[in-house]
Amino acid sequence: MTDTITPPPDPPWPALPAAAARRALWGYTATVFFSSALLLVLEIVAGRLVAPYVGVSLYTWTSIIGVILAGLSLGNWLGGVWADSGATGRSVGWVLAAGGLYCLASLTLLDPLGATVQQNGLSLLSASFTFAAALFFVPAALIGVVTPLLTTLALRLDPRAGHVVGRMHALAALGSIAGTFAAGYWLVQSFGTRVVVLTAGLALLALALPFLRRNRPAVLGLVAVVGLAAGGLVALRGALTPACDRESAYFCIRVVEQPELAPPGAARGLVLDHLLHGINDLAEPDLLIAPYVHGLDELAHAQFADRYDDGLAWFFAGGGAYSQPRAVQALSPSSSVTVAELDPMVTLTAAESLGLAPAGMTIEHRDARLALADADGAFDVIVGDVFHDLAIPFHLVTAEFATLVHERLRPDGLYLMNVVDAFPDPRLIKAIAKTLETQFRHVDIWMDRVPDAERVTFIVTASNGPRLPKTVLARRGFRRAWSRMTEDIMAFGTPPDQIPVLTDDYAPVERLIAGLLLGKDG
Repeated sequence: MTDTITPPPDPPWPALPAAAARRALWGYTATVFFSSALLLVLEIVAGRLVAPYVGVSLYTWTSIIGVILAGLSLGNWLGGVWADSGATGRSVGWVLAAGGLYCLASLTLLDPLGATVQQNGLSLLSASFTFAAALFFVPAALIGVVTPLLTTLALRLDPRAGHVVGRMHALAALGSIAGTFAAGYWLVQSFGTRVVVLTAGLALLALALPFLRRNRPAVLGLVAVVGLAAGGLVALRGALTPACDRESAYFCIRVVEQPELAPPGAARGLVLDHLLHGINDLAEPDLLIAPYVHGLDELAHAQFADRYDDGLAWFFAGGGAYSQPRAVQALSPSSSVTVAELDPMVTLTAAESLGLAPAGMTIEHRDARLALADADGAFDVIVGDVFHDLAIPFHLVTAEFATLVHERLRPDGLYLMNVVDAFPDPRLIKAIAKTLETQFRHVDIWMDRVPDAERVTFIVTASNGPRLPKTVLARRGFRRAWSRMTEDIMAFGTPPDQIPVLTDDYAPVERLIAGLLLGKDG
């Protein structure tokens, strides 16, 4: 008599030979593992897909993670109900196929959705949630159906409920871990986000085929749909064409021409995710086009006068387009320039396309706080240019970091930083100023004009040397002036005693700029 595994008597499912049962169980567990891995691949890729349209911030990731967890939870519940209603392996196949097809379709939705979001002027929170819900809720819900369905089917083949349920949950978790590491450490940087989404969709379809293999029309239909989808994507091209020149571990990187500022090919801008991060004139490295970068340079010159020309020791936290380091090289060749730029692909792009000559600088590709802590000697000027749109690296605005800056500056040295905040009551700026005052005698807030929008790029200076004058005029380049607005800003709106000193343990930067994040300019 053939050895069999007999299921529980109620309901009376037919017994399978032991070998067939084991093969089925292996198939179920593999499907749970790989479908869970693909879901986390999509979650990691989601942050990069939406970055060119809404940037990357705590709120973006909150929307993505929340939406995917909501979809997964709904899918788990529906899968359990469906399993009790008599779902079969074919049901799993259809669910996986639907998830794969939605992934393929999402590539055609991405750019139109991005254009719609930008045209309607949605806030960062609204835009992030819209992207996440439209692109990832459905595949998360569909993949969420798989585990309870397959767990129920596995219990028909193996009556050890504890073993089966524990194994399925463990494999789902292990698949999620594998998908997270594969996407974050390898897939995105090696193949690009859109190719990864395309591959994930095809992989879900491949997982569906074994469950539908006995339904020849379904298999042929899926093959036909995949062929049509691939043909449509190739015809559209834009669906597979990345929005980036490079996709690094940190950014979607693009270089764009700026013909309105100079003859074609002479001025180029660096776009990181969706933000124009800097503009360089390739022929004139000392021409600083962005007002805040120009202001950082002019304030440093106002502080040091002739010593600027003779040469200072500079440390830049953040390289980006390397606009100011290039200008310092051109205007003060005797200066020493150290740059801590986290992303080596940003530096490579600047060297290839933005006129950077890195040979005359010391460039470290690591976190600016670590690089500054390990730096030898002291600096005359430390520049903080690390704020990416509304994404705030909180560890670079705390009292502990202010202490480090104070330790690395010479007694009359100058700390400069640019920060995006709301006007006329910039609460984050006030918190940064209050925090810097724990280490510096003169902390000031600068603006180059009265803004016509809520969103403003401020400059903050901190020094224990002489205080800068009330107004600093541009000595060269564009005709601009920067006014010291410290007293006016600190006296308006939220009182300073209601503003926290930022620390490594408590730095609520997103709460402090919540008005900007929720507003249209955010």
